[in-house]
Amino acid sequence: MARITVEDCLEQVDNRFNLVLIASKRARQISRGKEPLVEIEQDKA
Repeated sequence: MARITVEDCLEQVDNRFNLVLIASKRARQISRGKEPLVEIEQDKA
């Protein structure tokens, strides 16, 4: 999977503050059981 940078994300979101809010909201959703929207890589050894 390709690396996503902050600059890539800012093309879709107005500013860094909103990006942090969106990311934290999505992290809470996933931790509460929602399905991830991307494939999970298990490459940690």
